[in-house]
Formats: sequence, C-alpha cells, structure tokens
Amino acid sequence: MRVLVGGGTGFIGTALVRLLKARGHQVTLASRTPGPDRITWDQLAKSGLPRCDAAVNLAGENILNPLRRWNQAFRKEVLSSRLETTQLLASTISKAPEPPKTWILVTGVAYYQPSLTSEYDEDSPGGDFDFFSNLVTKWEAAAKLPGDSTRQVVVRSGVVLGRGGGAIGHMLLPFRLGLGGPIGSGHQFFPWIHISDLVGILAHALEERHVQGVLNGVAPAPATTNAEFTQAFGAALGRPAFIPLPSAVVQAVFGQERAIMLLEGQKVIPRRTLATGYQYSFPTLEAALKEVVG
Repeated sequence: MRVLVGGGTGFIGTALVRLLKARGHQVTLASRTPGPDRITWDQLAKSGLPRCDAAVNLAGENILNPLRRWNQAFRKEVLSSRLETTQLLASTISKAPEPPKTWILVTGVAYYQPSLTSEYDEDSPGGDFDFFSNLVTKWEAAAKLPGDSTRQVVVRSGVVLGRGGGAIGHMLLPFRLGLGGPIGSGHQFFPWIHISDLVGILAHALEERHVQGVLNGVAPAPATTNAEFTQAFGAALGRPAFIPLPSAVVQAVFGQERAIMLLEGQKVIPRRTLATGYQYSFPTLEAALKEVVG
C-alpha cells in the first residue's frame, strides 16, 4: 500500500515507518520540512493529497516537554499542532478524486476521566471535563469524514514505552542513578503500551479491512499503578526505585493543569482492540520493560 504519514519523524512515526517499509508498503511523510519521500504541510494545503491507499496522522507538539512553560502560547501550540494537521488531512481526503481507503488518527487516553475506581473501554463516555479531554474530543471531531467511502479508525494511546524516546527517554537517567520512584501518591493508574504494539495496532488497522472506529492503544495486562510501574522499572534496571517525586514538585515543573497527566490516571481496557484479533507482542509490563532496557 501507499501510506501517507503525518508526523512521521517523531518517536512513534519513526517506528511506524520502519514497520510499514518492512511489510512492503511505500511511505510518504507529511512534515514541516521538504525532502525525499516527503510532502510539506504547505504543499498538501496547496496541491491536495498525493495518491495513497491510506493516511495516518501522528502529528502533535509534545505536551510533557519540561523545557516549555505551560502558558497560553504553549497551550495554543499543543492544540493547533494537533487540530490543524488533522483538519488539513481530513479536508484533503474528502476532496481527493480517489480518496484513500483508510484514515487513522492517534489521540490519547486523556479522553477518559482520571479515577482510582472506574474502568474504561472504547465505548465509555468522556472527553468533556478538562483541557486534555476536550482536546481529544476536538481532535477526533476534526478527523471525521462525511460518508463512508474511507474507513476511519482512532487509536487512543496510553503512555508509550520504547527505547530512545517517549516516557522512558525522560526517566532512564534518574532511574539508572537509583533516584527514581513513584510520582505523587503512586496510586494513580498508569495506562501504558510498548511502542512495537502501538505501531503493530496501526499496521493491523491499515491492513485488516474489518477494523474501524475507536481502539484503545493500551496493553491488555491487568491495570498497572504508577507505583507498580516504577517498582518494575527499577527492578528491570537492577536499581532501587523508592524516592518519590512529590506532587508539589511535579506541579512546579509542569504547571497545575499539565501535572494532572502525571499525578492522575485511568484504568483503560483494550476491549475492541483485542476483539479485532490484534495479538500483542508485549502484553505484560515485565516483558515490555525487559525489551526497553535490555
């Protein structure tokens, strides 16, 4: 297949492009900068969608960048980097003379309200209680296409674990030094997925015509709390992991609104993902972490 990938140069995009090419697909990236096998967002807006069988959007500014202050300007960037690219791809798909057969968007489990007791699957309500849940609602709405000539899939991803980037990239050094530990109370749920499985779900959704609608991109293992995750991560590295990161410090670094993403969490079940027949490579935390730090 010819697949157009928006935001294909980031941590997840690089892994997805590698997998798609290994499976014999041709990939074109939509990105800010021109280059071989690329189309810029500006070119896309001017000349429309290049011929392709599928489009995937992974574009979006990193919300948890600790070097960026959580102010109105950055909030706007977080919003526009997701909504504008998604709207642009959706409108070029709907105007294409031969639209792609499949359109996939990756959003997040921030759609579901943090809770210590609730359990969420793909049909659970959400999307309307804070900045991030509203962002996911607007983001998914921006992707909606009229009619049904293109199959539409949304993958709501958990925290992505993988070598060389994502959450692990930020956590590796303190944990290797034995300075890691639970964040806040540690009781909050920590919905996670190994990067191989997130890109595996995307490839599965591209290739299997029966897959459509919302899929939760989280591991099928029993729900993990932040304290359990930090303990398992420390064990995988052979380091102690009991120095807690107090809530006040997290709020000072990330700002109160953004700190919620680290201090609170959701118990998310990939019910529909499993029902599509996707088989996880790393269904348990131990196996995922062993691969990540190995």
